[in-house]
Amino acid sequence: MFDELILVQEAHRPRADAIKNRAHLLDTARQLFDQNGVEAVTMSHIAEAAALGKGTLYRHFKDKNDLCQALLDDDQRAVQDRTLERMRQSPDALDNLLWFLNEVVLFVERNSAFLCSATGVSGSLQHPAHWWWRQTIHALVKQLNLPGDSDYIADTLYVMCDVHTVYFLRQVRGYSHDRVMAGLYDLVQKLHP
Repeated sequence: MFDELILVQEAHRPRADAIKNRAHLLDTARQLFDQNGVEAVTMSHIAEAAALGKGTLYRHFKDKNDLCQALLDDDQRAVQDRTLERMRQSPDALDNLLWFLNEVVLFVERNSAFLCSATGVSGSLQHPAHWWWRQTIHALVKQLNLPGDSDYIADTLYVMCDVHTVYFLRQVRGYSHDRVMAGLYDLVQKLHP
């Protein structure tokens, strides 16, 4: 019975070429999206630029939204890994909070086209993939022992990291990344006694 379990597990393990193809498709899609914008790139463009068949592309991703979600997931995982490493290395809650806010805003800026594409829902503050941002911000705010309602403070900082807020500040108001971050840092500094 144990041998059968091993065979079942091995049957579900992706082949090395499938893993390589998936990574190549994601890299190709990211490059095309960066060069041409998400809306202008089709699945056919991605398959052609990757020099892989459409069947290979569709075995990995059911549509462009699925592919965009995979790009977001990979980047989100990288942010989470950096955050966990940072929290292990640095006990300073204020520095960690400021660092984390910058990481989240950079993530939003890097991925705003994906976050706002198609349904526009993936950029929502209620999206489960982003809820850990709020949890991390809240934990750091609690460590700082800021006066006032820590839930409300965390929610306020979280709202400032939403894709729609960052888009408004960067594209409509014309603020630079540095100005957005300086404003967030100033807000946190004023809350911290």
